[in-house]
Amino acid sequence: MKPITPSTIARPFARYSHAMEVPEGSRLVLCSGQLGMDADKGIPADVEGQARLCFQNIGKILAEAGMDFSNLVRINAYVTGREHMAGYMKVRDEFTQDPPPASTLMIVSGFTREEFVVEVEVIAAG
Repeated sequence: MKPITPSTIARPFARYSHAMEVPEGSRLVLCSGQLGMDADKGIPADVEGQARLCFQNIGKILAEAGMDFSNLVRINAYVTGREHMAGYMKVRDEFTQDPPPASTLMIVSGFTREEFVVEVEVIAAG
């Protein structure tokens, strides 16, 4: 995969690529949004704990497809407030590799259950 960051536009605000080129013939895995819940349905109270579980769950999904975090080409993430952005990005950066994938982070009004503060979905290619 090849990151695309034209010199004619502003650099990314954080650790992400403006775009990722996927080579012809690659398999794609499109992962549904993952919430910060463990296998026993436990939900951490903080955004970093929830984001870590989101990415751990994504890692397990990627492994089932024979992929890992190096295969990520796109991340879409959603948090319920600006106060959760830094914690989410800290955890995202622990799981992503170089070059970082394309990424979007949005603030939303909420999720299916009030205690959730972050949701992460990805696209991987390999």
